[in-house]
Amino acid sequence: MKKSWWKALCIVMLLYTIIGGLLINVPRKAILNESIRNIYFHVPLWFGMMALCGASVFHSIRFLRKPDLVSDIKATSYASTGIVFGILGIITGAVWANYTWGKAWSNDIKQIGAAIALLIYAAYFVLRNSIPDIDKRARVGAVYNIFAFVMLLPALWIIPRMMESLHPGGMGNPGADPRDMDARMRMIFWPAAVPGFILLGVWISTVITRLRKIEDKNLLHA
Repeated sequence: MKKSWWKALCIVMLLYTIIGGLLINVPRKAILNESIRNIYFHVPLWFGMMALCGASVFHSIRFLRKPDLVSDIKATSYASTGIVFGILGIITGAVWANYTWGKAWSNDIKQIGAAIALLIYAAYFVLRNSIPDIDKRARVGAVYNIFAFVMLLPALWIIPRMMESLHPGGMGNPGADPRDMDARMRMIFWPAAVPGFILLGVWISTVITRLRKIEDKNLLHA
């Protein structure tokens, strides 16, 4: 991704999401009303978090196979951006829940799972910062990162689908069934989820990586 075409695509998709998401007509569903537009932002943030955490664990595995502190820097950069996306996902979800469910936090299984996932990744950074030795910190962090990603999947996707939830997708029902979304909304949702927010997260992570390389240039001989 050394060329900038994907950055232009990211900007176009996000502008398309914001403008189309706020202006294009949406189905008038009971309770949801205009708040249904939040699906263009709330759900893609979680898609972005999963993609970024996946990229983070990929670089952690690369580090374990061939120790290279650049891989460690990339792993932490993607993980940190993923956490930010997760926090924004919880905030947008809480605002949405306040309007539709009557309160921001109702101890719904998906809310609890999301909070647990963020705490697991927060522990990743606490663990790293508690180890002064750079090489040991990178190794331990890489191993924990794999564990964190493995725990992320059941916390966000598996357990919530096995239990009753206020969210779509409870009790085994698919949470993103195309049949449950109006065709006009799919035209905005999928460009926002797959290219838009994921590319934004990658962009932010690459910037963080560059900054980290500059900070550690003596260590990395760069």
